[in-house]
Amino acid sequence: MHKVTIENHKNMQESFSLIIFGATGNLAQLKLIPALYDLVEANLLPEKMSIIGIGRKELSHEEFRAYSNDVLHKPNRHHQHPIKDEVAKNLLDRMLYVSGDIAQRELYDKLANLTKENESCSNRMFYLATYPELYPTVFNHLQESGLNNQDCGYVRVIVEKPIGSDLPSAQKLNQLLASYYKEDQIFRLDHYLGRETLQNLLTFRFANNLFEPLINKDNIDHIQITAAEDFGIGMRGGYYDSVGALKDVGQNHILQMIALATMEAPKSFDNLSVTNKRTELLKQLVPETDRLIFGQYEGYLNEKDVAKDSKNDTFFAFRTQINNERFKGVPIYVRAGKLLPRMVTEIAIVFKNEAKHLFSNVVGGDDPNMLIYRIQPNEGIVFRFSSKIPGPEFKIQNEYMQYCYKHTAATLPDPYLRLLNDALRGDQTFFVDAEEVEAQWQFIDPLIAERKELFSYKPGSWGPEQANEIIEKDGRKWIEPSIGFCSF
Repeated sequence: MHKVTIENHKNMQESFSLIIFGATGNLAQLKLIPALYDLVEANLLPEKMSIIGIGRKELSHEEFRAYSNDVLHKPNRHHQHPIKDEVAKNLLDRMLYVSGDIAQRELYDKLANLTKENESCSNRMFYLATYPELYPTVFNHLQESGLNNQDCGYVRVIVEKPIGSDLPSAQKLNQLLASYYKEDQIFRLDHYLGRETLQNLLTFRFANNLFEPLINKDNIDHIQITAAEDFGIGMRGGYYDSVGALKDVGQNHILQMIALATMEAPKSFDNLSVTNKRTELLKQLVPETDRLIFGQYEGYLNEKDVAKDSKNDTFFAFRTQINNERFKGVPIYVRAGKLLPRMVTEIAIVFKNEAKHLFSNVVGGDDPNMLIYRIQPNEGIVFRFSSKIPGPEFKIQNEYMQYCYKHTAATLPDPYLRLLNDALRGDQTFFVDAEEVEAQWQFIDPLIAERKELFSYKPGSWGPEQANEIIEKDGRKWIEPSIGFCSF
């Protein structure tokens, strides 16, 4: 583990170059260019910052600026606010472009010359929005061309998930990164850790004394996590058919939700303390290979770029437990998939309701209390409790106390805004380090090894019927996420 000191305000005034490999690719279009606009609008970019795009397309600086301006004005579900001309101009004026083959040394010589012309001494951050297979070539050329030199300014590198495809490949990638950079230079980005709702989960737990003392085996019956998407794989068949649902969202997003909802309190709010606790929790998760099923939606084999005999999963469900004293015996049930009834991601903490109380025999009196973290959509935190129905008869119904982001923010900032700003400041708290990503694969690999049978399910259903057996064997049922939370 490592500790990073956040750069002070003085460094925000130093010259800075953000070099994006794959600047005309899908990730840059959907995420990076819009996030850079938001950073400019929020006055969070260093004043003397240049943005250098790297791509195969033959573009001049002006053509790259025109391309980026077009990207900003295209409809984008990740970037849903008007573009201000003065903000866009501020961003575009910073943008430069280098074309070429990233496998060839010539490109790096051109890049080195451009950075010298632009700023004689500059901090640099390399963003690899490209295929992991190209990382060794890129790192080697950056080293040989002197672009990794830190004699005059620091160097950082950002790589996107997936970090490997299993434990051995993740270890190999981490070893590759470590051969060129120190751990405090490496930012492994998974956008889920930049979500406002997940970060607020830590605040809710550790800034309040009300619920945290109850989050343990004495009070919790079980935990459920649902990560449902109401759409299929779209045009991502080439990528998706090589990974599947469990590797695509289970290895990272799901495990991050479990970790943040159940990890012990860090000693302080810094990278070392928070990352240590996330990693500690991940290492305590038990992969139950006998309580696991995989599914594939009907019609998947007809999707573009999907193999006709594909055994790839578009749905998974499993049970796990945490091997520590605090949560001993508390099962965690997880399900996630595509083409399910609605788009919803949430964590439900279901409290025990074993003890008889005054209203146990009243209709509705046995329903358990629940604490629900709604990650998306209609983001918020919801507590379910029992209340008397107004009227002459004594009847009980479930009511909900809700904190809804809709009441405090018109729109939530995109995770890339937060994470890019953190990287500029040198804060790795919500990035994944080498030990953490390897702990994730240590849990997932045994589950992947059991992907021998796929169960078909109809689009619009909650997945294969066999998924119900995982939870019903324990006398419990899946909670259907409410469409009413924070929807008013």
